[in-house]
Amino acid sequence: MKDIKKHFPGLQNCTYLNTASNGVVPKPVIEWRRQHDLDLMNYASVFRDKHKAHIEQIRGKVAQFFNASEKETALIPNLSFGMNTLLEGLPKGQKILLLKGDYPSINWPVEMRDFDVCYGEIDEHLEQNIEAAVSKHKPAIFMFSIVQWLTGIKIDLEFIKELKSKYPNMLIVADGTQYLGTEPFNFSESGIDVLGASAYKWLTAGYGNGFFMVKESAKERIHPQTLGFNSAERFESKASETLFIRHFEPGHQDTLNYGSLEQSMVFFEEVGKELIYNQIAVLSETAKAQFEALGVLLPHTVHRKIHSSIFNIKGDKTLFQKLNDHKIICSPRGGGMRVSFHYYNTMDDLNKIVEILKRN
Repeated sequence: MKDIKKHFPGLQNCTYLNTASNGVVPKPVIEWRRQHDLDLMNYASVFRDKHKAHIEQIRGKVAQFFNASEKETALIPNLSFGMNTLLEGLPKGQKILLLKGDYPSINWPVEMRDFDVCYGEIDEHLEQNIEAAVSKHKPAIFMFSIVQWLTGIKIDLEFIKELKSKYPNMLIVADGTQYLGTEPFNFSESGIDVLGASAYKWLTAGYGNGFFMVKESAKERIHPQTLGFNSAERFESKASETLFIRHFEPGHQDTLNYGSLEQSMVFFEEVGKELIYNQIAVLSETAKAQFEALGVLLPHTVHRKIHSSIFNIKGDKTLFQKLNDHKIICSPRGGGMRVSFHYYNTMDDLNKIVEILKRN
């Protein structure tokens, strides 16, 4: 990862530990965006004549990146849009299992609709809690975030595969926003039926882009109501001929924002996905050990065998101000300070916050 920070000018003047809030967009992606807008300004509709082919190219890149098929993959502006579209396409009254305290874009849209909602607890026994809740409530659907936004607790994806095998008729819907881009992920081999994500965090693609993936076996359970002219294949197409996945893409698609996602994935591949994932894993493991030694982690993090690269460390407004004074960028969340490490972070970044915590 030598010289990686040259692609992120904003990192020169701070220690950025806030990817869980907003990933830093690489310079090559910004340069591509600038050229895109110049072409739109100079060529207008002539430039847009190529947008459908470009959108299909982007769809292919996203599908390839996570080992899904193109017909399973929709490009969406953000996770919230995708989740609401999904829920509007589900028969009402079904029992849905959620996790208490999960991200609002997961829980709120379910709780505000006519569903029978039950809950599992998020703590160091997360998988056992889910197993118990499924056994007790027998939900038709289980919706959750792979990595928890407040604590960084990461669900065991092998457990999800086992859960799907044990309960094949339970629809498993996951939010990958705080996860995808941190380690290898294979959608086709996962136990997840529906996966959505916004791409402005760990995929460093900026705002206004994300994706939804729906396995063929799950489509008969979902009947999306969202529709628009751009969902059609041709001008002469009928509404009834709309492909399933295009119900998630009702309007004109933005090649600037979705193209930014494609370019960010290209950048990932140019740097080396294996190098990126290894850098994150090493930083996460080291950070967990050092934070644990300092006694600043909550028990549910300490006792987990697997964890993400997001940590909630004990601290108040005074600590937050002290970190800001030292140009360490993080977020006050869940009663503590949420810090997060991405591939553009280094051991020096970790050492800076550790030194401040030692003096606190």
